[in-house]
Formats: sequence, C-alpha cells, structure tokens
Amino acid sequence: MHPLPLTTRPSSSSLPQRVLLVENSRAYMQVVAQAIEQQLELPVTVATTLAEARAELDSHDDWFMVLTGLVLADGDRDTVVDCFLRRGLPTVVVSGVYDEDLRVRMLRRQIIDFVLKSTPGSLDYIVWLVQRLERNRRISALVVDDSTSARMHASILLEMFGYRVVQADGGEAALAAIEADPTIRLAVVDQEMPGMQGIELTRRLRALRARDRVAVIGVSGRDDPGLVAHFLKNGANDFLRKPYSREEFFCRVSQNVDQLELIGSLQDLATRDFLTGLPNRRHFLEQAERLVPKLQEAGEPVAAAMIDIDHFKHINDSWGHETGDFALRAAAQAVSGHARRQDQIARFGGEEFCLLVPGLDEAELDAYFDTLRRRIEDLRVPVRGGELKMTVSIGVCPAESGDSLHRLLSEADRRLYLAKAGGRNQVVAAG
Repeated sequence: MHPLPLTTRPSSSSLPQRVLLVENSRAYMQVVAQAIEQQLELPVTVATTLAEARAELDSHDDWFMVLTGLVLADGDRDTVVDCFLRRGLPTVVVSGVYDEDLRVRMLRRQIIDFVLKSTPGSLDYIVWLVQRLERNRRISALVVDDSTSARMHASILLEMFGYRVVQADGGEAALAAIEADPTIRLAVVDQEMPGMQGIELTRRLRALRARDRVAVIGVSGRDDPGLVAHFLKNGANDFLRKPYSREEFFCRVSQNVDQLELIGSLQDLATRDFLTGLPNRRHFLEQAERLVPKLQEAGEPVAAAMIDIDHFKHINDSWGHETGDFALRAAAQAVSGHARRQDQIARFGGEEFCLLVPGLDEAELDAYFDTLRRRIEDLRVPVRGGELKMTVSIGVCPAESGDSLHRLLSEADRRLYLAKAGGRNQVVAAG
C-alpha cells in the first residue's frame, strides 16, 4: 500500500492573499475590513452589491477567500452563495439574523462556515477563521482509512479548509507518508483497519513524531467507551466518533492545529533570541553539549567560534540604540546566511555571536570564517542620511581530542580578544 497524494499545493510565496468582503452594511464592513487588515496584514476588498463583487473578482486573480452577507440588493441568498462557490472560492457566510433552518440549509452547501455577526465575539471569531484558513494552506494533513468513501469524505473536508491532503489506505502507507513529508502536522486515523489498527498506528507514529510535531485525531464508528481512552493513552491528541458533522470536524481539527502552533510559539520564545531570530545561548549550549562528544567519538573535526561586532558601543552612542538593533539584525542575517545546515549558531548576548562548525580542517576553517568576516564588512545598513558599515572580530578554536564544549568556547573567546587587541576586523584561529 502506498500514500496517495490528493492535491499539489503552490509554494507559500505564490499563495493568493486578497480577501473579498461583501456586505450591505458599510459600518459593519468597515469594522471587519479594518480588523483583518490590521491584525492579519491581508488586503481586503469590499463590495456592497453582487455586481460590484463580480467586477472585483474579474479585475484580480489573487483571491484567497470571500466573506459575504446574504442580504444584497441585486441577489437572493442562493444566487449570492452560488456566485462564489462556482468560482471555487472558500466562502464564509455572515448573517445578521439567526435562523436555524437557514443555517442548516447553508451548511449543506460547500461553504466554510455560517457566522452570526450579532453574537458577542463574532468579530474575533471571523478574524481567527480567516487567519486559520490562511495558515492551513501551508500545512499537510494525513487521512488514514481503508474505506475509500470515508477517506475521501475526510479528505474533501480538509481540502475545503485549505489543507494539502495526503491519503493512506493502511498503517504502513501512513508511516511511509509521515517519514517522507515533514509538512504533515495533522493525522486523522481510523481505528478499524486490517493489518494495523488505528491505535497501533498511533503508537508507532509517535516513535517518529512527538505530540508537538503532529496532532493525531483518532476516529471510529464503534460504540466502545474504552476506545477513546485507549487512543489517548497511545499518543492521540483527540478523538472523533463517526458519523461526525462538518462543524464538529472543523472545530476539532482547528483546535488541535492551534494547539500545535501555540506550542511552537512557546518553544520559539524559549529557544530563540527575540531581536535577531537566531537560537539563543541556552538552546545553543543544550544542542552543542550533545553534539561535540558525538562528533569526537566519530573522529569528525569540530571548531567553536566567537564573533563580536567591532566598536558596537560607538554605533549605539553615535546613531542610537534603534540603529544598533538594525546593525545586530543585519549581522545576524549575515551569520545565518553563511552558516551551513550542519552548523550550530546563536546570539550569545549583546553584540556577540557563537558558531559550532563541524567537518572542516584548519585551512577550510580559515577560509570559512574569513569569508564570513568579509561578508559582514561588505554590509551596508541604511540609516538616517546615509549608511552604516561595520566589521567583526572572530576567534576560532578547533577541537583537540577530549576537548569539552566549555574549553572550546573559552579558548575561542580568548582568541576573539586577541583579534580585538590585534586591530579588529580579523580572524584569529591559532593560539
């Protein structure tokens, strides 16, 4: 059995961004448009009639989704919804009047959601919904079910919500898909499958991807009270019982993906430097403490380097701390752009950066760090009335047999000060 890709998504940079807002109340339209533009930085185009909406749709080809009311001067409810669904646009209906029959009728169509605009928190919900749909387009979801019809049903719902969907008709195919595609962040796993049941698949999937990497939702049509706990104890994040409604499915999926993103944000706060976006000192030390012994056991060369921006206090005193921050970010981007995938980098504090570089002999180290030094020397940071130039001093320490990370960093730091004392804008890689 093999994973079955359902669709191919465009790259993130080519994804449409424009939101169309169709509403006869100009006051409400202005509030919604302003909230989306300010909070999500997505362009919003507004229309008060169906004719205006059609004209706008024809004038651009970068439409992402539509938010539409149902009370327009030139179209009844079905005509309004048909106009957007026929163009294949994700459509959210926003109504000013609660009517359960209307809500049920609309949700039988291929709309994303039906939102009552007069309820408390509806504006926040609309903004969240737009943001969720926009982010979904960068996420892959895996649907695992041996039933073709059940697999297609879940896949179509996920595609409607913007996800790129990969299907698998069994456990082995699902595990192969997870290993092959790092963009899979969500797996919907059926329990009743031949060969490998859903709980066993969930347990084996957890050996490949932790809870903070992939959310697993177990599903089953069996009326077994113990099944939910069994799924959760084996690594599932949530459970859905078949048959489920579209609204319940969307809420559960979105809640779990939101949770993954929240965990990712908290991890970034804990491991990344806020100003530069580079890994912070703590994260670097945790990673490097594990990496140095492994490289030495394997006989691989490794070196530590300390990098410091020359005369940084003068930059702050002459140009101000805001310009100093620009300089730090520019230097950080240069370091990040120069580093290879296997290199460990960090902002160590202040104007100081650190690198752990494996796999280079001493001659290659000299060339590697002198290229980085020149790259930073060539930077031109725009400032008021001109541009800022800067240089760095670099101390490099290749590891000897049995060296600890602490000794490598201490010696690299000592060589950095030798570079400073020797005139700055240079690399010192020998004692």
